[in-house]
Amino acid sequence: MLRYLTAGESHGPQLTAIVEGIPAGIQIDTLAINTDLSRRQQGYGRGGRMQIETDQVKIVSGVRWGKTLGSPIALVIENRDWENWQEKMSVDSQFQDESIAVTKVRPGHADLVGALKYNHRDARNILERSSARETAARVAVGSVAKALLAEFNIAVHGFVSSIGGIKSCRPAGQTIDQLVDIAAQSAVFTYDDQAEGEMKAFIDAAKASGDTVGGVIEVIVTGAPVGLGSHVQWDRKLDARLAMALMSIQAIKGVEIGLGFQVADLQGSSVHDEIYYDVKKVADGLQGGFYRTTNRAGGIEGGMTNGEDIVLRCAMKPIPTLYTPLNTVDMISKKPFEATVERSDVCAVPAAAVVAEAVVAIEIVNAFLEKFGGDSLAEIRRNYEGYIDYVRAF
Repeated sequence: MLRYLTAGESHGPQLTAIVEGIPAGIQIDTLAINTDLSRRQQGYGRGGRMQIETDQVKIVSGVRWGKTLGSPIALVIENRDWENWQEKMSVDSQFQDESIAVTKVRPGHADLVGALKYNHRDARNILERSSARETAARVAVGSVAKALLAEFNIAVHGFVSSIGGIKSCRPAGQTIDQLVDIAAQSAVFTYDDQAEGEMKAFIDAAKASGDTVGGVIEVIVTGAPVGLGSHVQWDRKLDARLAMALMSIQAIKGVEIGLGFQVADLQGSSVHDEIYYDVKKVADGLQGGFYRTTNRAGGIEGGMTNGEDIVLRCAMKPIPTLYTPLNTVDMISKKPFEATVERSDVCAVPAAAVVAEAVVAIEIVNAFLEKFGGDSLAEIRRNYEGYIDYVRAF
């Protein structure tokens, strides 16, 4: 099992992640991790914080000469803005200053409920950790997970499928690799040029009015073998675990797999994927001769991968920090106020697509290690290849 913890505050000295369960022998490329961190900072509609930070990972344990050791991996991402917050966020009590307490709590954030839960009179004690800045650490962990998946030709790709109700249309005849190349050139991480222009105009209009916008992210996993996850217990179902991972991302309010909510409006004949068999496919692919001509299930049936691409979507709400603040109250005086304005984005949907890739990769690795687990890459490869031979011969 892969497990990890993150620590750190938005304006603290650094973000830290400790990852345990990555087997020995996986090639880790710091440049690849930094590329994902850079992608997370991009996207049309990002705010001023992205002009300050240039996220770079430091691997301080668990890797030697480019390969994992099998021991815990510690990842550090320093916050450049820390130099401006050293007293405000100091661990030393001598810098305590009640005059800078955040008490005008923001609707839609963790501010008020967190302050009530943890008995804080300063909402900064909540908002620093609940900030989406934390996701930089998860992107770094996800990049490590992707390195393991790449050894078995499994890839995870995130796209923006809509912003503010403006939907992208997938170009006909394009492979997943071609879609990735197109989206990599897009300011909103989408593969539809016309939709991109409309999305950017929508973001500009929201910015001009002091508002924010949300959207829908699509994540596609290619190359996953049949049988990851399980039907035998609720917490082993892969679709449930993927949904939890996506819902754990700040501002995500809904998740669907395959057709998702559309299935409620359709008859069974339009929902389920018919199964076929072709002996010629045994020699061509990893999944044997069984195949489907549709993928309405999104690659998961009964809590297990069925060999098709895994297709996930999640809905991100507009960021609740508005430059035209919403009404709130001061949690100390109880008087009405306009909410506190922290530096924020107009649209972070493209960035959230990179985070979604990361958390999905982590859960796929978890399921992969459950199925094929070992202490080294060589051991896992033996387990994997034996299983693939069995599936082909079934």
